[in-house]
Amino acid sequence: MSWTNLENKVVVVTGGAAGIGLAVVKGLVEVGAQVMIADFSEEAGFRAVEEAHSDGSGQADFYKCDVTSKKDVDALIEATVQKWGTVDALVNNAGINVPRLLVDPAGKEELTEEIWDKVFAVNVKGQFLCAQAAARQMLASGRGGVLINMSSESGLEGSEGQSVYAATKAANQNMTRSWAKELGDQGIRIVGVAPGIMETTGMRSESYEASLAYTRGISVEDLRAKYGSTSSIPLGRSGKLSEVSDLVVFLVSERASYLHGTTINLSGGKSRG
Repeated sequence: MSWTNLENKVVVVTGGAAGIGLAVVKGLVEVGAQVMIADFSEEAGFRAVEEAHSDGSGQADFYKCDVTSKKDVDALIEATVQKWGTVDALVNNAGINVPRLLVDPAGKEELTEEIWDKVFAVNVKGQFLCAQAAARQMLASGRGGVLINMSSESGLEGSEGQSVYAATKAANQNMTRSWAKELGDQGIRIVGVAPGIMETTGMRSESYEASLAYTRGISVEDLRAKYGSTSSIPLGRSGKLSEVSDLVVFLVSERASYLHGTTINLSGGKSRG
């Protein structure tokens, strides 16, 4: 038995094919968990399964899922139960970010209803649908479980050019607090994780960087330099994806049995002060 005692525990990780999600999948498989990777990209999903299997003693499988679709989400949970018998934990990680200005006099990168609805659909509606489906299964099993809602430091601090993303992440934190009050006495723990500036993952596309740089009135090169700077972080460095993974593994385990209804700010001490 390991310190986390997660051998054969069944965990669903949405957005698990890349970035933070993939790091979490690898961390869980490393300690012996059985992990269902849910992602919209089939190619990336099966590649993630191969990577995860090379990292530990647990198991991983992939299910293609659009988290904004209740039908897809319900089928994801059902497929997980059919394969492994239950769902012990959900890592609600799927999310997107589309940088835009509230008002852009030049009309190039202005926030629209379409973008607003798209980001909220994935980041907020998606977390709601996945949490609901997983919690229903946990209650039906009589075993309880753990829901981990991935948020962001921007949900606490706001973020220039990323108002809609920051708003969804603030919503995620309040969903965590609210659901904790509803489900705690029924054996379901709910905890949020809000990463700050992390190491480069390769998920920031050129178009994303160009849009974000534009919203901040700087060049892409200056944007990259700014993200690479650690002057605002008391620890003096960016966070590692493995550090997010380690925290999530701990939170899913019984070692975190009294952590409930809170969002942990994983930012190296960075704050407005």
